[in-house]
Amino acid sequence: MLNVQKIMVPLAFSRFSKKILEYAAGLAEALGAELILVNVINERDLEAVQLITSFGYDVDEEHYLQEIQKQRIGELEKMIGEIDFPEERIRVVFRVGRPARVLLHFAVEEEVDMIVMGIRARSEIAHAFTGSVAEKLFHRSPITIVSYRDEDNAARLRRRLHMNQQQ
Repeated sequence: MLNVQKIMVPLAFSRFSKKILEYAAGLAEALGAELILVNVINERDLEAVQLITSFGYDVDEEHYLQEIQKQRIGELEKMIGEIDFPEERIRVVFRVGRPARVLLHFAVEEEVDMIVMGIRARSEIAHAFTGSVAEKLFHRSPITIVSYRDEDNAARLRRRLHMNQQQ
């Protein structure tokens, strides 16, 4: 029998994040699982802050981290308040590093049973240059990943399949 106790939800605060969280909360409710919401502050952003500081600008890396985390906590609190799921079964985790690597290590260390995530958080152009965190997780994760598709992406994928069938 399926025994899912911990569901990890990586959130990148894209336009899909709220729907991903709602979907994961529905799964967690049905399975009686805990939700672990994980956000990774990309180390490249900190490297940019360090570079700006090296040019003589007064930018404090620690302050930057605190402000980003404060902003994201506010967004998370709003999203959590809009879902029907007990807050005592939600854990919020922030990490700094390379997102795919940090998420994989966290999931394994925490013995997560399932990961629920979207297929994309960035634009097609950003994906072409940086790759996709979701894609890396799908290829490397030893943990089951449920891939959420919002209605727009699902419709786009259906159209693409339909067009390919006609050719």
